[in-house]
Amino acid sequence: VQLQAFGGGLVQAGGSLRLSCAASGRTFSSYAVGWFRQAPGKDREFVAAIMWSGSTYYTDSVRGRFTISRDNAKNTVYLQMNSLKLEDTAVYYCAAAPPDYSDSYYYSRSVYDYWGQGTLVTVSS
Repeated sequence: VQLQAFGGGLVQAGGSLRLSCAASGRTFSSYAVGWFRQAPGKDREFVAAIMWSGSTYYTDSVRGRFTISRDNAKNTVYLQMNSLKLEDTAVYYCAAAPPDYSDSYYYSRSVYDYWGQGTLVTVSS
């Protein structure tokens, strides 16, 4: 599976962006896809994930503001980001993981085998 993340950019606080993660590979629909982010000087952290079943999970800081979704016909996963805050500034990465674990494992970077190149989101005041 090859992943390409795009859609980042500069946005004012309170604004919205939609990130896309386009995947190649016929088995994409059977994978979990996660979004992670890395701010300058910080570790890469979990943001959201969507399972092959459609179940979704979010870190507390984005729940209610971000929505992850997938379109398997287009081999694409989206991250709709609303009410953006300064602290959402980071490089956002999408990643894919096989359906080998219980859902709670998909909060961890370690289960993701495939990573996109990252897209920068900058939130300004």
